[in-house]
Amino acid sequence: MAWDFETDPEFQAKLDWMHDFVREKVEPLIHLGFHPYDVKNPKRNALVRPLQDEVKAKGLWACHLGPELGGKGYGQVKLGLMNEILGRSAFAPTVFGCQAPDTGNAEIIAHYGTEEQKARYLKPLLHNEIVSAFSMTEPQGGSDPLLFTCSAVEDGDDWVINGEKWFSTNAKWSEFLIVMAVTDPDGHPYQRMSMFIVPTDAPGVEIVRNVAVYGQQEGSEGYVRYTDVRVPKDHLLGERGGAFVISQTRLGGGRVHHAMRTVGACKRALDLMCRRAVSRKTRDGVIADKQAVQMQIADSYIELEQFRLFVLKTAWMIDKHQDYKLVRKDIAGIKALMPRVYKDIAGRALHIHGSLGVSPEMPFAAQVIGAFVMGIADGPTEVHKVTVARQHLRAYRDVEDPIFPDYSIPNLKAAALEKYGDAADIVRELAESVGAD
Repeated sequence: MAWDFETDPEFQAKLDWMHDFVREKVEPLIHLGFHPYDVKNPKRNALVRPLQDEVKAKGLWACHLGPELGGKGYGQVKLGLMNEILGRSAFAPTVFGCQAPDTGNAEIIAHYGTEEQKARYLKPLLHNEIVSAFSMTEPQGGSDPLLFTCSAVEDGDDWVINGEKWFSTNAKWSEFLIVMAVTDPDGHPYQRMSMFIVPTDAPGVEIVRNVAVYGQQEGSEGYVRYTDVRVPKDHLLGERGGAFVISQTRLGGGRVHHAMRTVGACKRALDLMCRRAVSRKTRDGVIADKQAVQMQIADSYIELEQFRLFVLKTAWMIDKHQDYKLVRKDIAGIKALMPRVYKDIAGRALHIHGSLGVSPEMPFAAQVIGAFVMGIADGPTEVHKVTVARQHLRAYRDVEDPIFPDYSIPNLKAAALEKYGDAADIVRELAESVGAD
């Protein structure tokens, strides 16, 4: 039997160090007025760079990467346990070299990029010297690539890109954008698009405005317009028509990491909820003694533990199979469940804190909005539920049951009597005699 819910002592020691380090040194950064992705801010760098050096000295920098790229090549279970801790702080992923969307962008450049692309873009990205953006979603098409209209056409030695992109995270700080554009409009639906590396300062790249998620002070979601943007042909990332496959490569593991960071955020919300419950007094005691409050705490703990185990099981399956396609149903499942668990727990924490909970002096309102973001980012919840259902139904596609199927009670009873014959008659007669007595 291979069932085990313990972490080996050596890695647990690393997790313990991370927990203390994030709580004591990283969490305070968010209150100092600078952004994790503003890599050109000297005040930010004066504080963040030494902390990154501490992480590197511990051998915990960019652990999602293979050794050839300076990481540890940790599997998804270890990364999941790490991200559970990193989810407590918006700065923590940056301090540990695993911040989205840079991680996903680095992954696809590592997989599909040329040596020249790796030297120019991947190396500084891995060292957090620059920031990148993934420019995929469009205003009219959302995240459905079959509705994208942003195009790239060949012109001599260049590609010329025209179109608009919406919610390109961190565009304002980015050195380059990875742009998904239609290159073959008459091709197969999932082979119409290609990926391009586009320098943010290229002529024709315009950040129309930076949109904030509600409640954020600084907008980081770029509304980007590309007008006759020319990039050399060597800025094509991967093969022509390969954008859909490339995008799936970057999203699989990223969704597991998002989920485990959400586990960390939910654990923090539950912790604060419990602290408030045992300290907030009413006329006849603390609110923790009220059944209504106890129900909210119990529901939060149960939902959190269920979700955490589901995520870790999915991470384990990825490590076991080494094929995201074989775990597609479970990845979609945790992505669909994540926003509901996050919203429920954060909402209860907000409610138990009363008027203080709805103010910006507590993190809960931002977490509730963040839960809705989780239900939209990387594909809406409804799309992932459809994936779960379709994947699960595959095992049943050959079933052709009659109107009264063999699992109906009368048919099951008849089958049991036929299977056991005389022995069944003896049991039945014995039961009848007992009933008569």
